[in-house]
Amino acid sequence: METEVLGNIERTEQQGNALVITTNEATAKVYVYNEAIIRVNVTKFPGKPDTSFAVIQQPTGALNYSENNDEIIISTKTLKLRINKSPLRFNFYTADDKALSEDDSRFGVNWQNERVVNYRKLYPDEKFIGLGEKTGNLDRRGTHYVNWNTDASRHTIYTDPLYKTFPFFIGLHSTLTYGLFFDNTHKSYFDFGATTDDEMSWFGADGGDMNYYFFGAQGVAKIIEDYTWLTGRMDMPPLWSLGYQQCRYSYMSAEEVLKIASKFRKNNIPADVIYCDIDYMDNYKIFTWNKTAFANPKDMIDQLKEMDFKVVAIVDPGIKVEPGYKQYDEGVEKNYFATYSNGDKYIASVWPGRCYFPDFFNDEVKEWWGASFTALTEPGVEGFWNDMNEPAAWGQNIPLNVKFGDKYIGEVRNVYGMEMTRATYNGTRKILGNKRPFVLTRAAYCGTQRYSAVWTGDNTATDEHMLYGQRLINSLGLVGMSFSGVDIGGYTGNPTPELMIRWNSLGPYIPMYRNHAEIGTAMREPWEWGKQNEKIIKKDIEQRYKLLPYIYSGFYQSTQTGLPLSRTLAIEHTLDENVFNVMYQNQFMFGDSLLIAPVESTKRIADVYLPEGEWYRFAGDKKYKGAKAHKVPAPLDDLPVFVKAGAIIPMQHVVQSTNDAGDGVLELHVWNGKSANEFVYYEDDGATYDHERGIYHKRVITFNPAKKTVSLSVAEGDFTSRFTLLKLILHGFDKVTPVKKAIAYTNDEIVIGY
Repeated sequence: METEVLGNIERTEQQGNALVITTNEATAKVYVYNEAIIRVNVTKFPGKPDTSFAVIQQPTGALNYSENNDEIIISTKTLKLRINKSPLRFNFYTADDKALSEDDSRFGVNWQNERVVNYRKLYPDEKFIGLGEKTGNLDRRGTHYVNWNTDASRHTIYTDPLYKTFPFFIGLHSTLTYGLFFDNTHKSYFDFGATTDDEMSWFGADGGDMNYYFFGAQGVAKIIEDYTWLTGRMDMPPLWSLGYQQCRYSYMSAEEVLKIASKFRKNNIPADVIYCDIDYMDNYKIFTWNKTAFANPKDMIDQLKEMDFKVVAIVDPGIKVEPGYKQYDEGVEKNYFATYSNGDKYIASVWPGRCYFPDFFNDEVKEWWGASFTALTEPGVEGFWNDMNEPAAWGQNIPLNVKFGDKYIGEVRNVYGMEMTRATYNGTRKILGNKRPFVLTRAAYCGTQRYSAVWTGDNTATDEHMLYGQRLINSLGLVGMSFSGVDIGGYTGNPTPELMIRWNSLGPYIPMYRNHAEIGTAMREPWEWGKQNEKIIKKDIEQRYKLLPYIYSGFYQSTQTGLPLSRTLAIEHTLDENVFNVMYQNQFMFGDSLLIAPVESTKRIADVYLPEGEWYRFAGDKKYKGAKAHKVPAPLDDLPVFVKAGAIIPMQHVVQSTNDAGDGVLELHVWNGKSANEFVYYEDDGATYDHERGIYHKRVITFNPAKKTVSLSVAEGDFTSRFTLLKLILHGFDKVTPVKKAIAYTNDEIVIGY
């Protein structure tokens, strides 16, 4: 095997908005997408179509460059790309010439047969964060990862790869930040100095182009904003999907589903969602119902609706090989399934037995798949859970000569799940009309945030899985996936009561709050842990519902800037070495103002690091100094949660579901601080797309300690708030009445003095 290294420039020309550079080995094209994003594409096949599953933008920046004997310099207001001519190397700098990331001068871009790799200089203090769903520490330095979407059942906290591929990372060094998105769907590799004696980092893929987008904005939050501008942002989720979700593989009958839902209401434990796993189907055939156990799904769902429950049903890609089965017959007739290279249909076994697999890279197949959801929507299902879409098959290794249309699986395995999810989202949105579907997927690629929430797959009932699961959530937030969750309690194994309580106490601060477990494990519902423990679990679920005004506004922020709801502390406190300390790396911000410190179920005292500023314990208002570590109480009924000084947190009183109108009182909780602060409060109907035509309610809430006021701007939008009264509750203020008398909540400017 020979190594072919990108050599000297032979010619250069501008073609439209691209700078085209030719060497003996390949053609490179450079595009300016905006002042902070430059794309580099190095290919051996310059005539092939230029497409992306992830990117939704086109280059809009001006291509301004100069040239001398040694280099070409492309300049924007933010970035400077110095292109070395002999040999061709790409070196990125800030506009004022501070090095951000540079090709290794020896190896640059090179090939070994079809495999393409880029070696880059590794700076002494460089850290790396990102890649989404990857095990290991917050700082990826010294690690190596593979992207190859895998059904990682019973994985450990060291398993790699897992279910998803997000080839986007953020580099940190010399007080600078940069981002890099390697948009290549082949099996890919990232090495952050693990195998090069701390001399180089490198990334590459088994095929395709060296195709990456370089982000030069300063600040992690700004890089996330630019990345999600490029790949898209989530839309507002249905409000009901932000409530408590109860799931199990499986509730075995409609009777059991209704019994579970009824007990939530009887015990006054808030909940919004109940799931139907694979046993609702007729012999695991997609888009069917079990004729005995779920004989009348519409009647079941109608009864659930009367109790204010929504239903989420699972779907897998495998279509059972069974003549007479609607989806099989239609797919065979229209040639909708994957084949071997010779045209024979590919068959692999999954839950239904021998199955065909839809070609989701064919738009006609996506339309067909989406239209098939009427089998679920007509009885009343509004949530759609896409599982087994890595794609999974018993035995795992789908042969590399399997094709989806003209694409071999080696090229598109990593994006198969996203394309299935796209088909599910587009199909159900079309069927439901103006009603928002909830879509959940296990496999994903960059851009999946446009269609779906994600969860982290089959975790295990251990403390280490609880803690590393939160790191996965935080890391998914870095790659645009704000709406994410874990299986609370652990999918496999049986949690101790203490672990169940502790994990559930994290639930209010996880974007998707779902309790799930596999068949054969102990039941996980809140009342299964004894009366005293049920009270604690109920209290934490109630906390989620109290926080929904804050949470929903946080998701609105995600739709506007890409900033996730659950945020590693490295986003806001990038230069603070303590946030990368393994003792504190699990901590995260939930929205703008809450800091959560996950704690093992066996500990009652926690070591917590609070970044600079002043902080308050959420429960009890005890004040703490920032920029230092603290030992704090961590009883099972009070997870360490802290509030930033100056925080504004809108809350409501407990409701039993998001459909519960409540008492109409919006509580504004404000914690004293030295600096002014703002919070963008957002409401809409939580169910439709009317917000896209201006039917929403948005206003800026301002805390001004100098003027001693809390003010609300004039409301924007045509939606009538669900709240009619406003109550201001002050924390940490001396010599003032902590709870102000409720006043009318109107659309006019409101100013409250204290």
